[in-house]
Amino acid sequence: MRLSVPGRGATAAVIAVAALLTTSAISTAATGTTAPTRAAAPDIPVANVKAHLSQLQSIASANGGNRAHGSAGYKASLDYIKGKLDAAGYTTTVQQFTSSGRTGYNLIADWPGGDPNQVIMSGSHLDSVSRGAGINDNGSGSAAVLETALAVSREQYKPTKHLRFAWWGAEELGLVGSSYHVRNLPAAERTKIKGYLNFDMIGSPNPGYFVYDDDPAIERTFKNYYAGLNIGTEPEREGDGRSDHTPFKNAGVPVGGVFTGASTAKTSTQAQKWGGTAGQAFDRCYHSSCDTSANINNTALDRNSDAVAYAVWGLSQ
Repeated sequence: MRLSVPGRGATAAVIAVAALLTTSAISTAATGTTAPTRAAAPDIPVANVKAHLSQLQSIASANGGNRAHGSAGYKASLDYIKGKLDAAGYTTTVQQFTSSGRTGYNLIADWPGGDPNQVIMSGSHLDSVSRGAGINDNGSGSAAVLETALAVSREQYKPTKHLRFAWWGAEELGLVGSSYHVRNLPAAERTKIKGYLNFDMIGSPNPGYFVYDDDPAIERTFKNYYAGLNIGTEPEREGDGRSDHTPFKNAGVPVGGVFTGASTAKTSTQAQKWGGTAGQAFDRCYHSSCDTSANINNTALDRNSDAVAYAVWGLSQ
């Protein structure tokens, strides 16, 4: 997540999926038929997500300690993710742009099939700040989106709608990559995107559970997921206007997502609800050199990785 500027559990999850999505055994008096069963989202193994984070940490460590825009670390991060997606059967596109005199890249991955006029898109920014490896901000979202995309391939999922995944460059410089992408989409293509889901910082070490409240249907999907885990949520406010959903929202695309908090301090009420330490930032290493692979809450990462899949499956059927 960029700096603030003005304007700016597997079993429970499966139960929640069933509660939200299952429509089997509902008879229709007119036809005597039953509605087809909708596919439930798979559990996303947190070990797989953490393996991606380990790779991003290794890339940063080998490239001056960061994965910032225009750096070798960023390009190596993009190449790592692209290689995984290519091997899994995705059609990948690298979109190039220039910012601050350096070349940046977005990565777009399309899963074959689904209605091309109804696109569900999930994305995260892949760049870090120059001061650190950016493992929570935003390796966490990038790794969870990647592993969800790989789960689509493993399951050979056949959604009704078309699935698209994206990793954005230069978010930390002001949402540059995602803004470039949206600005260069023809209006007819923008209208095909029926939902953009954004995942920026989903493994904060002192986590909260925040849900974007921009689009009611997407918000309800995530809140239903957390309700299945008996976790109360709050509307996401700290990141308003500060992450890659913003260009899509401004272009009229329905947006949503989840977030575990950045530099804002957790209140005592939030600590009672979610655990953790009151009076301490959700992420004390936000935009700092200590945002390493040690700066992740595994439980939050696990829950929110499953939330990504839950929303992708639920909204694409």
